[in-house]
Amino acid sequence: MKDEELQLRTVNVTRYVTPLREGGSLPAIAEADDQFLYVLKFRGAGQGTKALIAELIGGEIARLLGLRVPEIVFANLDVAFGRIEGDEEIQDLLKASVGLNLALHYLSGSITFDPLATRIDDPLASQIVWLDCLLMNVDRTARNTNMLWWHKELWLIDHGAALYFHHSWNDWSDPQKPFPLVKNHVLLLQAKALDKVSETFVPLLTKERIQNIVSLIPEEWLTTEGSPFATTLEHRNAYTQFLVNRVANADFFVKEAQYARAALI
Repeated sequence: MKDEELQLRTVNVTRYVTPLREGGSLPAIAEADDQFLYVLKFRGAGQGTKALIAELIGGEIARLLGLRVPEIVFANLDVAFGRIEGDEEIQDLLKASVGLNLALHYLSGSITFDPLATRIDDPLASQIVWLDCLLMNVDRTARNTNMLWWHKELWLIDHGAALYFHHSWNDWSDPQKPFPLVKNHVLLLQAKALDKVSETFVPLLTKERIQNIVSLIPEEWLTTEGSPFATTLEHRNAYTQFLVNRVANADFFVKEAQYARAALI
């Protein structure tokens, strides 16, 4: 039986609530026409649509693997939305972000995960390290864990810094592309079960399921200036091929993470 085709809801932003000043992308809490609050990621921010693509792919792969991620939606921003905003920097960001953006459901009352205050079990830590090695996510460090503690459960957020090769597309097709920055992962010391996690996760990440996730990328996000691909189809297929190759060579990044962990012990 084939997997069902994935779909994301689309909402219309109705109210800009407050900026979140963490990082350089200036995300914001915003309200949509479904009456829910979202953390809105703007296409007009510094990394542009590439950060949104990484957020979308990373978040939906994490969800497929059974990890907790807030609902991801497409968020449409009307051309008139930023006219009443008083802050010029935010007004410029809103004007540059007209159209389709990305948003995550706002987990009201959540707190930033602190591994010193709240301990998670080693299998979960191993799952998260495995995911971030697959995605080459450089932004899950002690300084910025990009995890939230909500209702006594751990939630993953902000995968916008993953898949960083797509900012240049250099050596993207290398099936054993190194990820040395795994040494900085906040959960690396707890990642004692990477081999077992790999045995579970690799069969889940079939080519069909990866294609389903990549197919969610809006066409307009793939038409960026300076793209090395002749067509958006080639661009989309490159993401699929990178992830398929990465999964097929999971033993390589697992061993890389294990060596990095051994160096810390």
